[in-house]
Amino acid sequence: MKKLKFIYLFVAFSMFTTLSCEDILDVEASDAFAEDLIYSDPVQVERLVYTVYNSTESWGINKAQWWSRRFNIEAGSFEAKFNFKNLDLFRLRAGWTDSNAGILNEKWRNYWDYIRLANEFLDRIDESEAMQKDPEHVAVLKAEMRFLRANAYTKLLKYYGGVPILENALGLDDNFQLVRNSYEECVTFIVNELDEAAAVLPESRPDAEFGRATKLAALAVKSRTLLYAASKLHDPSTAPNGPLYDYAKASKWQDAADAAKAVIDMVGARDLIAVSNATDYQNLFLAPNEDILFARPFSAAYYDFGTDVNTLWDQTQSPSGYGGWGLSSPTHNFALQFNMADGTRTDATGSIYDPANPNANREMRYYADLNYQGAQFRGRTVDYALADTPSATTPDGPDSPNGIVEGIGVNQEHSSKTGYNIRKFQDESLTAPTDIAAQRPFILYRLAEIYLNYAEAQAELGNEDSARIFVNKISSRALQPAITATGEELKEAIKRERRIELAFEGHNFFDERRWMNEEHLGFPIKGLTWTKAPDGTLSNTEYTVVTRPWFQKHYYLPIPATEVEKAPSLLQNSGY
Repeated sequence: MKKLKFIYLFVAFSMFTTLSCEDILDVEASDAFAEDLIYSDPVQVERLVYTVYNSTESWGINKAQWWSRRFNIEAGSFEAKFNFKNLDLFRLRAGWTDSNAGILNEKWRNYWDYIRLANEFLDRIDESEAMQKDPEHVAVLKAEMRFLRANAYTKLLKYYGGVPILENALGLDDNFQLVRNSYEECVTFIVNELDEAAAVLPESRPDAEFGRATKLAALAVKSRTLLYAASKLHDPSTAPNGPLYDYAKASKWQDAADAAKAVIDMVGARDLIAVSNATDYQNLFLAPNEDILFARPFSAAYYDFGTDVNTLWDQTQSPSGYGGWGLSSPTHNFALQFNMADGTRTDATGSIYDPANPNANREMRYYADLNYQGAQFRGRTVDYALADTPSATTPDGPDSPNGIVEGIGVNQEHSSKTGYNIRKFQDESLTAPTDIAAQRPFILYRLAEIYLNYAEAQAELGNEDSARIFVNKISSRALQPAITATGEELKEAIKRERRIELAFEGHNFFDERRWMNEEHLGFPIKGLTWTKAPDGTLSNTEYTVVTRPWFQKHYYLPIPATEVEKAPSLLQNSGY
């Protein structure tokens, strides 16, 4: 493995630019030896770790930009589209270039910022006075930082393929002509880092430390990393291929299964928290619970936008008639992935799905995750319908393009273009969308994902009985009948469960790519327009909101052109 060894030093290099002032710690020391004083105090050292927790991200895809604090990558996936004015902020329609990847432009710089901070910390911590003063506590802080660095590398790997492995901070005398490590080398590095961190991290944390890394969190990151590596996108037989993208280990699916099984064994393969209805299911996402393995807590201590209501989904995702911004509109294509209550698919032969009444008899998660025409939400009925003849008795719906919001007026630009809004993560106990839900976490890893990881790996290995046991832990909790499929139908059933169970949690953008399911990467985005007759009768029409094309190069982001210009040894990704 080509590992670049560098000494600690602050340097001005574009890949590793300093963070904005909002990320700078307010430390007590202010003289020329401030760094030495920081590293002499375990409390100040801990605050350095808090800063790098921001690398795990939260409700917004990019906290440094005003718009992208307020929606996430669901708006660039099969799940949803960006709603406001139909803007192409992800440039999925225009196509990415090495100088413009839209709202994703800053991903490269942001992750390297945090890796730089982690490397500076890890370069100094072993010989620090803080380690001598409290070695047991500081050793855990070191393990947290290694975990956070590994997690940042997993994000770079998903977006870019193989990247340079830097284990130390860059120095002025070092070679800046960085070379990208292979995809397989990066996976190996990440897994080794997580294994070593897991050996030190505590198995659990007290409630006051919710959101801090644990052994379970490290093993969960390892599970996802190895599942992604085993997937079709990284098979040498698929394109793009070559060392930057390929994972050729013969044991890849067994490794993915074993990584998930390590978590499963720690929790005793227990059932997920039971629910009896959609409301119970919604509540799983509003407060800490035992099924959450790692999450960003709602706290200003190590969550820098934890108290900014404008980044939370009650405001940013509620329908327009509630004063919400509805920034990510779920696609009708995605809504059709939700089964009927009896477990049949909406497109199955003999299905009871009725296009004229699409919201009837759907599975429980449909009602928990989506706002749709007729949903009961925050004390009234969601109404996207435009009246054929507006009147006092049959007015335009408050959530329609002509809907009037008290104190705002017509909120047309924020009205849903698809006839859906996101309900998942909304705290309906709040009086208004601008109120604060003080306990709601942003979930990064949870037990349901691990069960789905294991089911997918076992199905690929041909261990179908085991795959069905764990995928049914998901579907049964969702009050769906047991999955009995075999072969390719079983694999597809696991993928559908993953889409629905993990909806709007940041998975689908990457899942459809690693499965190389191009029908869900480029497609006509469908929506429903609702109309209201004078007698109040509702009808809908399916239409194409906009067509999202597919470009083969979009399996990976381009490395920013400015970085390649400064370091030509950084090979650009395929197609750019």
